[in-house]
Amino acid sequence: MDSVVAIDWLVNYLDDPNVVIIDCRFQLSDPSWGRKQYEASHIPNAYYLDLNQDLSSPVQKHGGRHPLPDPETLASKLANMGIHFSHTQVIAYDDSRCAFAARLWWLLRYLGHDQVAVLNGGWNAWQNAGYPTTSEIPPAKTGDFIPQVRQNWVVNREGVKARQKDPNAVIIDSRDADRYRGEREPIDPVAGHIEWAVNFPWKTVTDEQGNIYSPSEQRQRWLKGEVTIDENQEKIVYCGSGVTACVNLLSLHLAQLDQGKLYAGSWSDWCSYL
Repeated sequence: MDSVVAIDWLVNYLDDPNVVIIDCRFQLSDPSWGRKQYEASHIPNAYYLDLNQDLSSPVQKHGGRHPLPDPETLASKLANMGIHFSHTQVIAYDDSRCAFAARLWWLLRYLGHDQVAVLNGGWNAWQNAGYPTTSEIPPAKTGDFIPQVRQNWVVNREGVKARQKDPNAVIIDSRDADRYRGEREPIDPVAGHIEWAVNFPWKTVTDEQGNIYSPSEQRQRWLKGEVTIDENQEKIVYCGSGVTACVNLLSLHLAQLDQGKLYAGSWSDWCSYL
């Protein structure tokens, strides 16, 4: 299956035991908001995973604002949703232009599970279509998820430094252009970007409603836009804390470009050393 599915597809698989739906709605400014929204209304049979509590590990002095979760801990949570490593199709959605759903999409693939897709248009498209919603929370189930971590999909600060002037690598900043330029920094204590990085804002992967542009449009975005990359370069992708960078990693995948690597700590890790 593709990494993006339509709401018209999902509505026919709500009761399929081989499909598990996960709600990833979240707000950085109000960490409890997403779960409250989920508890009030969500896609039938959807479970919930919280960016801070489930899709990240505790914050340390370095490592950024959303360090990657412990693989075994996340795997246990996935198994409790009835996910089987061998065959379950996972569908992730949010209402933030894939910002948090793409984090789960990337994490599952990082753990070796490729049967995962993002819901195109997310919660907003689902509601606008008049498809069913519920406040009923599904019971825990028994799955079997043994992660096979792809360690080479991640780089740390030293790995980024080693590639800064490497012509065979490109460092991609996924934040909004004004944050990249250092004109605005609403979260981290230092403004700016990693030297030699190029800017591909994550919001340009979708339209304002959260609809993901087609694979051909994604490819054109990378290779024929105002800023371009060489498709043969190694791609190191970062953002503020390793979350919205995953939207760009989804875009690279849809564009059939080489698998990018995530600088998981991202700018919040990088600037902690400045």
